Amino acid sequence: MRKFIIDTDTGSDDAAAIIIAALNRNIDLLGVTTVAGNVSVEQATKNALMTLEVCEADAPVYIGAGCPLLSERKETISVHGADGMGDCGIINPKRSAQTKRAVDFILDTVSEYPDEVELVVLGPATNIALAVLTDRETMKKAKHIWSMGTPGFGPGNATPVAEFNVFIDAEAYAVMLESGIPITIAGFDLCTGKTGLGKKELAALAGGNKIGKFLERATSQLLQFKLNTRQTYMVDLPDALAMAAALWDGFVLDSVNCYCKCCTQRNETHGQVIFYRQDRTYEAVSDMYKANAEVITEVDENLFIEKLIQLMV
Repeated sequence: MRKFIIDTDTGSDDAAAIIIAALNRNIDLLGVTTVAGNVSVEQATKNALMTLEVCEADAPVYIGAGCPLLSERKETISVHGADGMGDCGIINPKRSAQTKRAVDFILDTVSEYPDEVELVVLGPATNIALAVLTDRETMKKAKHIWSMGTPGFGPGNATPVAEFNVFIDAEAYAVMLESGIPITIAGFDLCTGKTGLGKKELAALAGGNKIGKFLERATSQLLQFKLNTRQTYMVDLPDALAMAAALWDGFVLDSVNCYCKCCTQRNETHGQVIFYRQDRTYEAVSDMYKANAEVITEVDENLFIEKLIQLMV
C-alpha cells in the first residue's frame, strides 16, 4: 500500500484534496503536516483536523512552519476567507494536533519507510525545505513529491509570472527543486473552466452527503472571490488536481520533463519558476541542465469532475 504525507496550508481547495486522499482506501495516509500560507499555521491545523473529521479519518496532524524561510508571513484572506474555509463557522474540530513538530515527523517517517513515502505538497514548501536543510540525506530517501505549485506553462495568479504557493516562499520552493527527490508539478494552468465547480456541481454538493455539504460551504468565499474578480461563477481546485494526479490512474494524460529554476530575487520575477524543456531550448543551453521535475501538461478534465462529485453525493 502506498504511503502518503500531505503538507498543507489548508484553504478550501486543500480541503478538497484532503478529502480525495482520506476517502481513498488504497493508500496509507500516514499524517498531515500544516504550514502557513492561505491562513496562519494554527488555522490551517484546525482546518485540516476538521476536514479529516468530516471524512471520519483519523490521520494525525502535525503543526509546521508559521512563516516563510526568510520573510514575514503575508495576510491573504480575500480568496478563502479569514478562516480559509468560507467564514461559515464550520471549523470546530474535536481532535488536537500532535506535539511532535511537522519537520521531525516528516524526517522520522521517511527514515522509517525509506523509498516509500510520497509527499503531496499543497501549500508553500517551507516544511519540505526545512526538512531538506535539516537532513538532506534522509530526505533523499523520500519516494516522490507531488507539488501544487507554479503557474505551469500559463500566467501566475499571485503576480503575472508567479503562482501563490511559490510566491509566498520562493526560497523554500528553490530548495525543494534542488533536493534530488523526484518531483511532479501540477501547475495552476491545469485550472480551466472544465476542472472547476460551476452552478451544477456546487448545487450537487449542497444536496449531497455531509462531505459535499462541507466542501460547498468551505468554498463559498472562493466562489465570491471569483465572482468579484473574474465575473465567473466557478470554484477552481488546484490542490485537488494535484492530489488527483497523485492518486487516480488515467488522470494525467501528458507531461514533460524539465529543469525547473525558481527565481528568489526580490523583484518582479520573485516566485517565478522557469521551465527549461530540452525540446524548447538551443542545444548549448539544454545540455547545461538536468531535468529535476516532471511538469503535467494535460489531464482528463471530465474524469476529475466525475470522480470528485461521486465522492460527495
